[in-house]
Amino acid sequence: MRALTWGLHGLNALAVLGLLFLCQQLLRGHEAAWAMAVLGLAGLLVLLQFSKRMQAWRYVMPGVLAVAVFIVLPMGFTLAIGFTNYSSAHLLSFTRATEVLLQQTESEGQGMDLTLWKLSGDKRYEAVLVDDNGQGWHSEPFSLKDTTQGVKLLPAEQGAEGQTAAAPVSPSGERLDSRAVVALLPQLRDLVLRTPDDRAWRLSSLHRITDQKPRYAAKDTDHLVDLRDGSTLTADHDAGVWRAADGHAIEPGFRTTVGWANYTRIFGDRQFLEPFGRVFAWTVSFATLNTLLTFALGLFFAVAISWPALKGRSAYRIALFLPYAVPAFISIPVFRGLFNENLGEINLVLDMLFGVRPGWFSDATLARAMVLTVNTWLGYPYMMILAMGLLKAIPEDLYEASALAGAGPLTNLFRITLPLIMRPMAPLLVASFAANFNNLTLIALLTEGAPDYLDTVVPVGATDLLASYTYRIAFNDGGQNYALACAISSIVFVIVALLAYVNLRFFGGAKTVRR
Repeated sequence: MRALTWGLHGLNALAVLGLLFLCQQLLRGHEAAWAMAVLGLAGLLVLLQFSKRMQAWRYVMPGVLAVAVFIVLPMGFTLAIGFTNYSSAHLLSFTRATEVLLQQTESEGQGMDLTLWKLSGDKRYEAVLVDDNGQGWHSEPFSLKDTTQGVKLLPAEQGAEGQTAAAPVSPSGERLDSRAVVALLPQLRDLVLRTPDDRAWRLSSLHRITDQKPRYAAKDTDHLVDLRDGSTLTADHDAGVWRAADGHAIEPGFRTTVGWANYTRIFGDRQFLEPFGRVFAWTVSFATLNTLLTFALGLFFAVAISWPALKGRSAYRIALFLPYAVPAFISIPVFRGLFNENLGEINLVLDMLFGVRPGWFSDATLARAMVLTVNTWLGYPYMMILAMGLLKAIPEDLYEASALAGAGPLTNLFRITLPLIMRPMAPLLVASFAANFNNLTLIALLTEGAPDYLDTVVPVGATDLLASYTYRIAFNDGGQNYALACAISSIVFVIVALLAYVNLRFFGGAKTVRR
């Protein structure tokens, strides 16, 4: 027991040390808020370990932390992004976007051929150059540790001290070949060479430099000056872009808070509201129908397998369980091949028997029927297993009394079986409904949302669920609008929570869940 106690103390100490290291890294990354949260968590672990009053919380805390890390944090992060303009056009922070603009340079088209030499007995380098007019140049010896301030370039006829003397044609040392230059590229990218007229020259290829001038200069926090024409760029914090004097946006954009704009866009813009309404209606229908179909089919097979007169029940049970044993990401592509409109076995058989080749992926109704069929096949074994367990809990006396009263199988089903299994089954049906509501894997692997609607500006198809619709907006749309996708995800979260609550109340399963 003492060894176990010391072992727990050791694990706790390792966890605290790991959290302190993470806190240090977050502070280095200027993430003060997250660092304070991690530091508070480390303090909580120490308190739980040594406080006798909070000893009972040691057993609850792992579950609480799991809920916080895997549910609360992702949901909070999603909600927060939904109130921003985060997208592929607004990836950077305001500070970083400003730095990118200030780092932009322009060239007048002139350049120099570059040869690098590593000086013998030294860790310094020297550059020998020839410009487009044939004028030779060479640099002062320099180190690659800090070259951002500029390394002086001197004409070939001038010595290192500015005296009139022939510069060495080949510095004493080793001439670097292309392979050696490539190895030094990370440091050479920051190399700035300056001629006596204070023009800055930077590396443009392995063996060539060009003159580079800044395109913008900072005026104040929210204004930049375009050095080409003297016009002023203004930061538009409402839209998350820098705007030129004529009003057009300058890339890159930056992240900013837009309030309820994404939600207003979803419900106020018909271009988004109509597709969202179609997808929402199909999602609710899909989740409801699939829950009912899997439950009905699973219950039917469970009742059939439980029939005492049936021989080989074990073999049937194993065979019916197989769809659940095969991973969905394996079986779904198999079904996609079976339903292929040109070469799929299903269409080949239908063509041979009836002369028809249904368009499973081009007709919206058939595509939805295919999705329901495949997901019912994948989901009924789960319901069958649950129903088999619940059926064993029903006393046989009830069925014997029902038989004496002259009741048939349907009467037994609706008067005895269903009423007795629905209460414990209700929470599981709600969980199945929620899982089907967000069944991204099925749509992504089977139809990819096809067939697509042609009258919408957002990427959406007839078989898209809200989850796949959100995924396509976030990752497949040309703009990759992460903020809009997060807003839709937040709405889906609220919808699923409300529907789950309503279903629990409808099935009368709330009391069972509380127990």
